[in-house]
Amino acid sequence: MENSKIEWTDHTWNPWMGCTKVSPGCKHCYAETLMDTRYGKVEWGPQGKRVRTSDANWRKPLAWNRAAEFAGKRARVFCASLADVFEVKPDQALEMERWRGELWDLIDATPWLDWLLLTKRPETVAGLVPYVKNGHPWPDNVWLGTSVENQKYADERIPELLKVPAAVRFLSCEPLLGPVDLSQWLVAEHYAVEVPAPKGIGYPPTVKVARIRKAINWVIVGGESGRDARPMHPDWARSLRDQCLEAGVPFFFKQWGEWSENYPLGTPLQRRGCVWTAPWDDGVQMWRVGKKLAARLLDGREWNEFPQAAPDAGGGEG
Repeated sequence: MENSKIEWTDHTWNPWMGCTKVSPGCKHCYAETLMDTRYGKVEWGPQGKRVRTSDANWRKPLAWNRAAEFAGKRARVFCASLADVFEVKPDQALEMERWRGELWDLIDATPWLDWLLLTKRPETVAGLVPYVKNGHPWPDNVWLGTSVENQKYADERIPELLKVPAAVRFLSCEPLLGPVDLSQWLVAEHYAVEVPAPKGIGYPPTVKVARIRKAINWVIVGGESGRDARPMHPDWARSLRDQCLEAGVPFFFKQWGEWSENYPLGTPLQRRGCVWTAPWDDGVQMWRVGKKLAARLLDGREWNEFPQAAPDAGGGEG
């Protein structure tokens, strides 16, 4: 896609297509619905074959990088919406390892792009990225995120994410399917970066400088969209926003999804289940008005906060 419809990125890019569902957030996977069920381009699941995208598609990030450099403004690239680049698939292991190698080369060739790698498999990252297994510094333009749909997967995935020294670590709490307490991870951590050393006799080429940052640098929250979308309780989203505000962590509210806590007068309700009251017993009702009408306001405003690009990232300002 030249310009992504996903609000928190500039471009969406896929090196290949296909994946296997691993948790409740995958239940109504839009990528499977689009690429498998509707278009039949790839078979989803462990038996399906992952399909590399076209050479023309692989050239697009190079063009985006040139455009970003010309404009003097960095661009964000979400990778990947139709796959998980950290999926381990034994029957295509060599093929996918080659594709990943091509992806790392492409990232190296596009310093004006901030690559947002999102995975539901953070436990596999260290063994698949050259920056960890080869002992190389993590690139400043590679952000690493994991999906967190409820507390169970926060507890399982976030510790694995924190094992990786990514320039920016982020969470995608979409679809948000339950309350999540992130307080233990929205804390400061100490780390070191290598910077050019002062000029002079006896100095090494680089020196390490101590820095402090949040363990989690960004939180994205959103409700589910699509035909069988599950409602998101408003208090789940508010709680995450408030946790981020208290900790000073950027918060991005992507969408309510199909369901809204407000029913705009005169709005026709969608056919499949107009009002949702169960399983919540606190009297909150959600109205199925559709993604467009549900919109992106949380308590009367949009929340479009972003983390700064890593402080030592090359190629301009974030």
